[in-house]
Amino acid sequence: MRVSRMLALILGLGAPIAETIRRWGSWRDYPPAILDDYLLGAMLLWGFLAVRRDPRGGRAVLASAWGFACGLGYYSFFEQVRRNRLGEVDPASIPSSWVAVIKGVGLAVALAGLILTLWHCSGEERESGRAGG
Repeated sequence: MRVSRMLALILGLGAPIAETIRRWGSWRDYPPAILDDYLLGAMLLWGFLAVRRDPRGGRAVLASAWGFACGLGYYSFFEQVRRNRLGEVDPASIPSSWVAVIKGVGLAVALAGLILTLWHCSGEERESGRAGG
């Protein structure tokens, strides 16, 4: 659970910061485009804090935050790949292909966080079943 929590903290802080840097100077063109990463960060930080306060009960919050991150990351990554194929230029100051790689890594981190959180939950259920059975 510690790894999942640390990944949530890193991505929860990193995604909004990276998106702010990426869209600096262009966010006014379409403000909702920046808000998804802020919401993603808020949910992951909420999950991080929930597990910190209540390790057992907070796991559901962390798992739901990771699920949300997976959904957002899936769309964001594959939309970026599609736009790259169409030759659309990303607003970032780095090549669009690098933006796709970064989004792919973010999606992989979100999947790993979700798997680790759910794996920990199912492992604990097996343990409590042995103790109670």
